[in-house]
Amino acid sequence: MSDKHAGATISARAFSQSVFILLALMLAAGILTRVLPAGSFARAEEAGRQVIVPGSYQTVPRPDYAPWRWLTAPLEVLGGPDALVLITIAVFILLVGGGFAVLDDSGILQAALGRIVRAFGARKYALLWVLTFFFMAMGAFFGLFEEVVPLVPLMVALSYSLGWDLLVGLGMSILATNMGFSAAISNPFSIGVAQKLAGLPLFSGALFRLPFFLVVYVLVAVFLTRYARRIEREPQRSLVFGEDQEERARFGMGDFAAGAPVRRGAVLWFGVGVGLIVLTLVLGPFVPGLSDYSLPLVGVLFFAAGLGAGMLSGRQPRRVWAALGQGMLGLAPGIPLILMAGSVKHIITQGGVMDTILNAAAQALQGATPLSAALLVYALALVIEIFIGSAGAKAVLLMPLLLPLADLVGVTRQVAVTAYCFGDGFSNLAYPTNPVLLIVLGLANLRYSRWMRWTAPLWAAVLPVTLLFLWLAVVLNLGPF
Repeated sequence: MSDKHAGATISARAFSQSVFILLALMLAAGILTRVLPAGSFARAEEAGRQVIVPGSYQTVPRPDYAPWRWLTAPLEVLGGPDALVLITIAVFILLVGGGFAVLDDSGILQAALGRIVRAFGARKYALLWVLTFFFMAMGAFFGLFEEVVPLVPLMVALSYSLGWDLLVGLGMSILATNMGFSAAISNPFSIGVAQKLAGLPLFSGALFRLPFFLVVYVLVAVFLTRYARRIEREPQRSLVFGEDQEERARFGMGDFAAGAPVRRGAVLWFGVGVGLIVLTLVLGPFVPGLSDYSLPLVGVLFFAAGLGAGMLSGRQPRRVWAALGQGMLGLAPGIPLILMAGSVKHIITQGGVMDTILNAAAQALQGATPLSAALLVYALALVIEIFIGSAGAKAVLLMPLLLPLADLVGVTRQVAVTAYCFGDGFSNLAYPTNPVLLIVLGLANLRYSRWMRWTAPLWAAVLPVTLLFLWLAVVLNLGPF
């Protein structure tokens, strides 16, 4: 095996920066538990879910939650209600890291990408638009997000092979998926859950959301195209020029000119594995129970695709297992980061101020105009995203509280749902408390500050479009009710 580390690895600099940011958020959450009064809403069981009873908020004695526990919260979450989710995500990134490392070390990844490059090299910007649409559609129609993470390293490698950088690869894959998730058309985890709680016909209002999706798609594709063309003309203008030169050389277009000498059976095994992943992603929303297990299933499929292809590649089994171990160890530092991200919500909840924050938002809605109420719902979803990443969980928390208030101020429930979905989605890849962002930054060995610097112009373009469509929804009295 070469001296080079197989697969992705989280650098010490990227890890330390993430730790610093998350520690600051944990301390800020802890301070809120000391500054805000503790309070609680009554909960009721509804369709198997715990929902807030509107108007039931009351202050309660401040819980005995010592400040030193703010720092032990990353361990405490393993005994809390989110433990299974966090453990699943941790195992998921280890499986993905190991599988990707085997593909990388064995040359299978390069061989597979070589075929794509030779087929589309002359039409690579058309390929960029097609792939961006594909990933956006996966988010918009099927509500996929975490599940596409195994495809991110492949897209980054493809970006390198086409002469771009890792940011374009991230843009075509996870960023596009996030934008599609936000511009939801039939996303079952945001639109579906929220509309069910609101009593609206499932996926109603799709004709209004479709133009929004198309506008956002054009914004994303143009953003990526302009950046890709700029760094193709002047590679040194890449925001990660100095950091990814080694990777760029490893996946350069020239490496594929003659095709990589990799056994056909290995490439075929890998292709079947990717096909099964895509099939799982597409069928998940339609097969009962499958969506609940899609994340671990995708992780296992990618792991099996990588390990099996490595064994069929002709490499010595010892080398394959060594690459597997390197890949897992390379992403292992992501696990404490995920636990730290989950601890922010834990601190707020244990400190008894989560409901206080929700009650303050509800009070702000009273007496608001329809437009200002819609904007407040949008803003509240943006804020709560810091603590709760799951779209469905936020909907269950917020909708029972906000919908009666929306009725009182003249905002249709469809508008309230739309405002919630816009606020929930677009912040997913902006907050360092989102596990998916942490995984992706780890896979790409990219600093959070660099990611935000690159995506800021896109957020700035999407924000006014989002507000415009919210205004139109209010003006049109978007319904049916």
